[in-house]
Amino acid sequence: MFKIQQYGKSELALLYFPHAATASGALSNLNYWIRCNEALTNALKKCGMPPRSKSFTPKEVSLIIEHLGEP
Repeated sequence: MFKIQQYGKSELALLYFPHAATASGALSNLNYWIRCNEALTNALKKCGMPPRSKSFTPKEVSLIIEHLGEP
């Protein structure tokens, strides 16, 4: 079972994209998935996610899991 906790953005991205060549590549993919999911993007904005933060809070991780499924 996936643990809901604070994750660095690259750390969470690598859980979703473990075969990415780099952490930044994995993060680019995760950011693309988030941008393409309007409901998730709106939910993250609504909970106050700063656009340039280096990590996801447990609440943000919960929203990502709710919309994208577990990594």
